[in-house]
Amino acid sequence: MSRAEYVSPEGLRADGRRPGEVRRICCAFGEQARADGSASFAQGNTRVLAAVYGPQQAESRGDAMHDRCALRFRFSSASFSAGERRERAKAHDRRAAEMELLLRQTFEPNVLLELFPQSQITVVVQLVQSDGGERSACINAAALALIDAGVPMRDVLCSCTAGYVDETPIADLTYAEECSGTPGLSLTMLSSSGTVSALQMERRVPLGVFDSVLELAETAAATIGQLMRTQLEMRES
Repeated sequence: MSRAEYVSPEGLRADGRRPGEVRRICCAFGEQARADGSASFAQGNTRVLAAVYGPQQAESRGDAMHDRCALRFRFSSASFSAGERRERAKAHDRRAAEMELLLRQTFEPNVLLELFPQSQITVVVQLVQSDGGERSACINAAALALIDAGVPMRDVLCSCTAGYVDETPIADLTYAEECSGTPGLSLTMLSSSGTVSALQMERRVPLGVFDSVLELAETAAATIGQLMRTQLEMRES
């Protein structure tokens, strides 16, 4: 694919953004009344709902841990969330399992699970619409829902993607950009300290440009983190 198809000579992408710009962010809280906390997170045309149940008694003795809380994630996606044919059941189950593992590994070090021994927290995450960056959007939605539920965390987690198109680092990839074969990564960081907590390669980034793509991902994630914190402050006011 040529550069002109994704970044114009004027430096604009197909949706009008500059290479380093993130898409419009929209957040809402408390939309699921039966949950202990909930949030919706939209980033461009990608939209995720997250609901938190707990801390509450563990579902079984096998799930209960004497020194900490069990953190569980359940992921699902609407059949219309991507512009593809409906996935086969096995592929869908595998995708859900991978997302649930990613979320658990991302959040377990950041949630103060030791405060709630022998209990369980369940986070239900639903991808309603996907237009790129779904992993990052799920992390952002889950973080907001946990805060809405009053679950203590060490910091607010925020996440974003970045990639590389014909010598141009770009932030917050759309579905079309992801499908172009763009080398890229997903980065999750602690919004207050700026510490990178997770880094996942979507495709290999050329070694000579890795640092510039990583820096752009950090800047984009920090921007999203600040927007999330602003939304949280507005919610509390």
